[in-house]
Amino acid sequence: MTEAGERHASWLELFFDLVVVVAVAQLAHRLQHPTWTNVVLFVVLYYAVWSVWTSLTLYSNVRAGKTRVPSMLVGMFGIAVMAAAAPDVAHEIDKAAGTHDGWFIAAYIVCRISASRSIQHAGTVMTAWPAAQLGAGLFPWVASIWADGSTRYGLWALGILLDVVFSVVNSRRPERFLAEMRGQAHRLAEREERRVRAGRPARPLPRPAAAVLDPAHLGERLGLFVIIVLGEGVMQVVVSASGHSWGPELAVAAAAGFGLIVALWWLTFQYGLTTVPGAAERGLPPYVALPAHFAMTAGVTATAAGLGVVAAQPAQSLHHGAGWVLGGGLALYFAASAVLGVALRAGWRWIWGWAVPTALAPLGVAALSGLVPGYVSVTLLLAVALWRLVYRPGRTGSEHSDQVRSAGDVLPA
Repeated sequence: MTEAGERHASWLELFFDLVVVVAVAQLAHRLQHPTWTNVVLFVVLYYAVWSVWTSLTLYSNVRAGKTRVPSMLVGMFGIAVMAAAAPDVAHEIDKAAGTHDGWFIAAYIVCRISASRSIQHAGTVMTAWPAAQLGAGLFPWVASIWADGSTRYGLWALGILLDVVFSVVNSRRPERFLAEMRGQAHRLAEREERRVRAGRPARPLPRPAAAVLDPAHLGERLGLFVIIVLGEGVMQVVVSASGHSWGPELAVAAAAGFGLIVALWWLTFQYGLTTVPGAAERGLPPYVALPAHFAMTAGVTATAAGLGVVAAQPAQSLHHGAGWVLGGGLALYFAASAVLGVALRAGWRWIWGWAVPTALAPLGVAALSGLVPGYVSVTLLLAVALWRLVYRPGRTGSEHSDQVRSAGDVLPA
């Protein structure tokens, strides 16, 4: 806490984030030799890690100083297991060991149930993102234990779809969702009363109340996750450059890649998580901000994987889908921001002059990536990001102030 009482991420939360650094690195490696199957599995696996992190982040946001350390540590260990298993999902190690799918499934289910129980024991209802507390999205993951091959991964994708739909639909009607949860609590209380009459000891059953989020703290936590995935970009370039001779092509690729990462960081620092000018004045409901956060950070992770491929062979053109991972990741990042800009009614000058072009241009670079050296592709993507960066909104009318925003200014108070 600061002197003014402003809340910031705790040491426990920062310690918890360490395992996410490893998980993001493991997932990025799946994209260095991309196939359609690997890309789809990356999205599914990334969502699983992100959803556990989000559930526990929302829990700690609501509970603040009352956050239970064991709950966070269970989630931390579970994500570590998921990270260790991720490279070998759908990849048979040997005939005896098979894949690590089962370990990933078990860790994910345990983490989600643990986070849900922690929120429920606190007596709060997570109306902002109900999947953090419960949801049909977990059942396909349980069913996938007895499935294999494409059926198993199809069930995982179905679980993600149910998670997102459940959260968006119910968070848009928080009063109804809260009433349903209180109805369930009332039925539990009636069963508890029958237990007491049967001579069993009474157990405390808190009456559910709507969870109250701390918007500034949640925005800071989401922003810290962005910093984690940007750090993955730095690591990919540094690690891939090691063990190779350094020439002018690598110098250009490394400088352009670092410049691209700095540009994305600066956009987040300047305008907030959405990178939409003026977002702070209106804010975003969590059911909009959280899916956007997932898409944007997944896009940055994909771009980071592409930067690693370029740094390893900067003079070679990008083939076998690596160029589409590099450019497509940045396109996803900017496309999510453009959609948010439309939702926030940002100025049309920004939407058509900066947001839409920066969402489409990386796809053009991806299409050219097989014809030009890798360092040229990265330099072109840097130019795209710089075009977005040079935007300067006006101080009146439909354009908003150009004051520097923090990542905590995204969500409404």
